[in-house]
Amino acid sequence: MKFGDQLRFVRQNMKRNKTRLFMTVLATAMGCAFLTVLASVGFGLQQSMVEEITGDRLVTEISIYDKNPEKFETQGIQNGDIDYFKKLPNVKAVTYRNTIGSYLEPSVDGVAAEVNRSVSVDFEAEKQAGFKLSAGRLPEGPNEIVVGYHIREEQPVEGQPLAELPDAAEWLGKTMQFQVSYYADGELAKKPLEAVIVGVAEMPTREWNHDKDVYMGEELLAQIESITGTQLGQLPYFEATPTKEQIEEAMASIPAPTGERQFQEVAVLADDASKVKGLAETIREKGYFNHSIADELKQVNMLFTIMKIGLIFVGTIAVLIASIGIFNTMTMAVTERAQDIGIMKAIGAHPSVIRRVFLLESGLIGVFGAIIGTLVSYGISIAVNGGLPIVIKMFMEEELPADFRFSVIPPFLAVLTFVIALVVALVSGQRPARRATRIDVLSALRREV
Repeated sequence: MKFGDQLRFVRQNMKRNKTRLFMTVLATAMGCAFLTVLASVGFGLQQSMVEEITGDRLVTEISIYDKNPEKFETQGIQNGDIDYFKKLPNVKAVTYRNTIGSYLEPSVDGVAAEVNRSVSVDFEAEKQAGFKLSAGRLPEGPNEIVVGYHIREEQPVEGQPLAELPDAAEWLGKTMQFQVSYYADGELAKKPLEAVIVGVAEMPTREWNHDKDVYMGEELLAQIESITGTQLGQLPYFEATPTKEQIEEAMASIPAPTGERQFQEVAVLADDASKVKGLAETIREKGYFNHSIADELKQVNMLFTIMKIGLIFVGTIAVLIASIGIFNTMTMAVTERAQDIGIMKAIGAHPSVIRRVFLLESGLIGVFGAIIGTLVSYGISIAVNGGLPIVIKMFMEEELPADFRFSVIPPFLAVLTFVIALVVALVSGQRPARRATRIDVLSALRREV
């Protein structure tokens, strides 16, 4: 008996009891939908929460501190080291922040600005790393800067309540004046320098961290270095008024702007949180001291993996319950088709062929149920992701992030549901199929006489 004939026989028999078949497929579809939707919650929460965590650059960030003196002749992170980090696989960006070595006396509209430090950064690398702004944009010209979120915060006065933080965005478009100090002919002089405020950094996630920095690009740093004649605008410190000879001697000990630059606060950012650990080990083996927090994220993923396995297990129970209906349907099919089975045996059909016919029918029930259940699952997932945030906002007055997902159905979850449904259906049809092969030909034919 060819496979096409077997399939045609199954299709004809399935048409005889459409209602019973429909109810069995429906029960299987409900079990598959329950399994898929339940497991999708685990996948959705993991994706949303891990993305929320990894959205913070600290998770994908590998901080580079220094070099191992046993492997390098020179210390400090230099241009060659930055180039090496950029060429490594799975590197999203390499950032650095160098603090200007002298106080620039910043002011806006003639009023002194309380700045913790002036920092030189590579804005292109910062953009790739996800440098976020609360207002404005990143600099596009040489004399444009970004200020910290708390740049306008005033010093607290003892015995008085804290003043409300002025909005730093009000400074957008305004000019910040700097006074760059330098030594000329043994005398301390100052030269004015201006930059336009085009952006305000995002509020730090840690409430105790007050960002009162000024972020400037390489072009503005080069202007400062050309005035001071030293790298990073450094100036020597003297406790008393120095002589010309003392100034010249101290200035000679400071690197010139044209020399090899030393980079501070260097960070290598991986393009994915799962790559952080391997990337950090590669950098460490090369001889760079570094630190990352990849281990904490690994524990979070492990927790969600355990939860997903538990949800899939619970969902599988629903499919197993549906197997009772498949078993009942196939048992009834064997009883009702005893004469057909007898005829098949009488014309020489092998028992394996008869068993295959009934397993094919039970398998088709599982396939139809899995397909319908998966389609329903995607519909439920879309409805949950679209409707639940609205319900939470209405009744709990909480607003979720725009990209938060309660339910996510990855392709392999749909495939897993399909496989589970098919296996359960085939197992449910095994006993009725074996029973069909044991039907006596004469008894089967005699029933209708």
